[in-house]
Amino acid sequence: MGLVKTSFVFVGVLFLSTLLLCSADDHHYEFFVRERNFTKLCNTTTLLVVNDSYPGPEIRVHRGDTVFVNVHNQGNYGFTVHWHGVKQPRNPWSDGPEFITQCPIQPGTNFTYEVVLSDEIGTLWWHAHSDWTRGSVQGAFVILPAENETYPFPTPDADQTIMLQSWYNGDYKQIIDQALATGIPPRQPDAYAINGNLGDTTGCPNDTMFRMQVDYEKTYHLRIINSAMNEEKFFAIMNHTLTVVAQDASYVERFTTDYILISPGQTMDVLVAANQNAGQYYMATRPFSDSAATPVDFITTGVFQYTNSAGGLNASLITLPARNDTNATSSFLSQIRNTNVTQNPPLNVPADSDINRRVYIAIATNNLPCNTSQCLVQSRIVASLNNVSFVFPRIDILQAYYNSTTGVYTEDFPLNPPVFYDFTGNLTDLNPGAGTGTRAVMLNYGDAVEIVLQATQLGAGGSHPIHLHGFSFYRVGTGVGNFNNQTDPSTYNLVDPPLINTVHVPGRGWVALRFFADNPGVWFMHCHFERHSSWGMDTVFIVRNGTTTETSIRPPPSGMPSCT
Repeated sequence: MGLVKTSFVFVGVLFLSTLLLCSADDHHYEFFVRERNFTKLCNTTTLLVVNDSYPGPEIRVHRGDTVFVNVHNQGNYGFTVHWHGVKQPRNPWSDGPEFITQCPIQPGTNFTYEVVLSDEIGTLWWHAHSDWTRGSVQGAFVILPAENETYPFPTPDADQTIMLQSWYNGDYKQIIDQALATGIPPRQPDAYAINGNLGDTTGCPNDTMFRMQVDYEKTYHLRIINSAMNEEKFFAIMNHTLTVVAQDASYVERFTTDYILISPGQTMDVLVAANQNAGQYYMATRPFSDSAATPVDFITTGVFQYTNSAGGLNASLITLPARNDTNATSSFLSQIRNTNVTQNPPLNVPADSDINRRVYIAIATNNLPCNTSQCLVQSRIVASLNNVSFVFPRIDILQAYYNSTTGVYTEDFPLNPPVFYDFTGNLTDLNPGAGTGTRAVMLNYGDAVEIVLQATQLGAGGSHPIHLHGFSFYRVGTGVGNFNNQTDPSTYNLVDPPLINTVHVPGRGWVALRFFADNPGVWFMHCHFERHSSWGMDTVFIVRNGTTTETSIRPPPSGMPSCT
């Protein structure tokens, strides 16, 4: 993950629709997924990785291209791969979530994904989408401007991918399997990492620190990805100002900041100018949490190193917001807005009069009896959306929907919480139980959808990063307390809301999303805290076919992994 030099020639302004008509290329990648030993924290751990690397290989293509990735499972258990943030128009077959759009790729077999890019631009990523395997099977997905397309800012001198990760001394799948079997929450990570490097704060002399070499007076494009398992992250480079230019593969109105807040699943494109005295400066990251279930507060370091700099670090004091600094979080997020540039899709926010499907979802952690033979507790933690804790079927939902197979899922996900209560208040006397099921939200092609996600204080409370597959959506509103459907819509931003695929739902608050359901298929929505998704904080949106071939799901490809 070294620096990549950029060299785009500025040309006249073109409309995005014209750009996407330019010639697009096909790219082919081979992913060999197998176990390999890694030594960190003075301990050797066996991980499932792609092409023997952690993180895995970077995919680097242009907007509108198509990418074929042949995934060979040379490991010991099945898994799938998801192309996070790629909308995959009409092609849910290659979206990847296990038992949602496909069954796992079994050991000794392979499957080729067809990853269809449309208007995405900037930085996305790929990762396994089975149990917790994404902790080690992950990598960057860089989407460069199309032919004859420019950046909406001066072309940087080089770019650098930065993946913010969770490190466990142990197999990720075994960690969650044991937690689910015993009813005990999965353990905390042993460290955090930047591009697989644990930094200089772990106490193990053999641990490495990520170093990014830069030249004075040059500008660098940082492609920052939060691939951590359960931690939102602050990130900063000491003594340097960051300019945010994109989030989730869509350009935003540029703004400067001393730090960013990035949730698991999210990506941010950031510019940084090497304009300080030549030397070595810490880059650093730490978790943010407003939950009672706090993550370990490790600060993980890298170095922003000027060429030919000598001596030690210029700024030894690391300044980052505190782990529970909600003001820093809300202040940063409030600055993210859409930008009116031709390189972005035309703004298409559903108006109030367009909305014909409203979904109000209360997010919670709950308790149910622990009924496995390995239980160590009487009551296990589950998670829910509208009091439904999602149960993954053994046949993927897409196959069942496409073939009209019954008994796999139901079409009755509740569009409102079954009980309205003081979601963000004192819930001492509220029943913490939940129902279970595989229940889907059904949408018609072209529906104008509004989803309000309401955080609750059931369980540990706190914020949630919610990701919707198959779409980018507009974050049109957010607030504290319980959502009021009479007064809060008047505060919506319908002028320049950010277009994203993963949203931070604030603890003790709510967020409102809008989009047009113009992508037929079966699309997963879930919390990107892996423990919450594993506990059932998930659901499925099924968008029915439209009236034409161009508005209907493509036929399945040959060689889909078998569910038997």
